[in-house]
Amino acid sequence: MTDSRDSHVTLITGGSSGIGAAAARQLIRQGGRVAVTGRDRGRLERFADGVTGELGAAARPLALPGDASDNGAVEAAVEATVKEFGRLDAVVANAGFATPDGLAGGHPDDWREMVLTNVLGPALLIRAALPALRETRGRIVLVGSVAGHVFTEGNLYGATKWAVTALAENTRLMVTRDGVGVTLIAPGRVETAFWDGIGGPPEGHMLTADQLADSLVWAVNQPSGVDVNSVIVRPIGQPV
Repeated sequence: MTDSRDSHVTLITGGSSGIGAAAARQLIRQGGRVAVTGRDRGRLERFADGVTGELGAAARPLALPGDASDNGAVEAAVEATVKEFGRLDAVVANAGFATPDGLAGGHPDDWREMVLTNVLGPALLIRAALPALRETRGRIVLVGSVAGHVFTEGNLYGATKWAVTALAENTRLMVTRDGVGVTLIAPGRVETAFWDGIGGPPEGHMLTADQLADSLVWAVNQPSGVDVNSVIVRPIGQPV
């Protein structure tokens, strides 16, 4: 493991499980330093303990409990990451979820939390991290969805991911002159706990969290001066 002050530093929201955790592990195995956020303190600590047990104390990720849609928590996470590791090279806006209903049903309170997490959360992360990323000429990775590129009947979750698609390009236009890269990773069906609250996974082949994390880590690791802007990743057999 390289010295933390010289290693590549990444902050991942929603990083204690699923795609975020898989990406964190891959980056740490490469010698990078990683901070992860999440609302469940216990889950964060279990993830950090697991990485420590697997890769050693020097590999332990910085676990930062907090809500991705809370501005104070996001600003504090960025500040803590820079304080701990001395720099910030990349952020991954991964936190997000779906409700099990469409626009004709469901509960608006659940919609509010989803919209705030999926849309406001990435915007807050960009705003908070931008000063540090300008210093390192770093990279912003936004986790969107295939649902942000295709229309689905009554799908408010899809609308939030359409917003993330637009946010990625609007952010690129804002930061490209500063040497900061922006990549939207739009996954199709991925085998994670995402499906637990929306009736279970669909039939057919699915990507694993590690397979999708490969694309996130690839985006983070793009060389300086290269700006890959949009990547759609589906499992073989997913038609739309």
